[in-house]
Amino acid sequence: MPPIPRRSLIHAAWAPLAAAPLGAAPPGAARLRIDRLETFVVKVNQRGNWVLVRLGTSDGLTGIGDASHGANDAAQVALIRQFFERLKGHGIFEIERFRQDLAGDIVRHGRPGAVAWSALEQCLWDIRGKALDLPVYDLLGGRLRERVRNYANINRSVTDRTPAGFAAMAEKAVAAGFDAVKLAPFDGMPSNLRAEDEIRRYMDLGIDCAAAVRKVLGDSRDLLVDVHSHFDLAHGLELARRIRPLNLFWLEEVTPAEPVTDLAAIRKGAGMTTAGGENIYGVKGFYPYITAGAVDVVMPDIKYGGGVWEMKKIAALAEGAGLKVSPHGPASPVGNIAAAHVCATLPNFLILEFSFGEVPWRAELIEPAEELSRGCLIPSARPGFGVTLNEAAIGRHAA
Repeated sequence: MPPIPRRSLIHAAWAPLAAAPLGAAPPGAARLRIDRLETFVVKVNQRGNWVLVRLGTSDGLTGIGDASHGANDAAQVALIRQFFERLKGHGIFEIERFRQDLAGDIVRHGRPGAVAWSALEQCLWDIRGKALDLPVYDLLGGRLRERVRNYANINRSVTDRTPAGFAAMAEKAVAAGFDAVKLAPFDGMPSNLRAEDEIRRYMDLGIDCAAAVRKVLGDSRDLLVDVHSHFDLAHGLELARRIRPLNLFWLEEVTPAEPVTDLAAIRKGAGMTTAGGENIYGVKGFYPYITAGAVDVVMPDIKYGGGVWEMKKIAALAEGAGLKVSPHGPASPVGNIAAAHVCATLPNFLILEFSFGEVPWRAELIEPAEELSRGCLIPSARPGFGVTLNEAAIGRHAA
């Protein structure tokens, strides 16, 4: 048999691709329309509930998102419904147009507006993945890693706000396989405190709590401390000096975000890695924060920051500035998995937040449960985010 000409081989290999353009949706996917919304409020603890969202399409596909910790639950759900009316009847591939159309409303409503849009946007990515039979990370450029490292945020689960109380929860996190733990030991400090002796008292207590957790972790695991913006510049620099011997993985949000020059001064003088940005919405919000040199590690939140696509944009902006990205997100498994799909694709990813110990039934909330191995989350290769809501568990723990 004579050899087949090379040109014929090339033509045969490319013919199927020519017939089906790259990225083309399966037949019917482009016609999918958003037609229904469901919301669920799940009782968690004294720090707040989880608010979950599910969108449905004309062909029966559904997608889920996280709208937790945005505002009063009833007000948050009402705003989600208001935004849904703007999406209803439109196609599932119009995310950028929705983002533009709702931009003014999002800014006007502040954090609740950001959370409402972010939750709906997460749902759309989940639906997109199911429509195209691809995991979300493949829609974002493909994964660079199979395992996404998480740190255990024990702050929301600790009720005994003493060194012993934080240490006890840190022991549980280590036993669960985490090799990095975060706490926010200054949360008991009143806002706008002026009395110097009281400031010192709260600073001393917070450092003692962090030291107790470091003792649990030993030298081989990572310790992260979130200050939640409780100090001014002078006291923030003092804190950084005093806490430096604990060898932190990072020191987070020592001063308020405004003026950003204070955070930049903390970064310059801390002698350690600094992190922050959890409350900022969108790439426009992060641009001045990043260009001012506020932090070493940028922390967009999947809920507060604008959702999946916005997080990808923020991460690209940070990459251009030579910064690492570690998404904030102490909320439900839904938000954590959505963020993990983004993290799997980021060349400048560092570590992801996991809200540890809040409820014993966390694993029941979604099906299948989060796949955690030695503190690492493994994003599913199933279409979309790869998980669904367990309505029986939601019903048992409804707020």
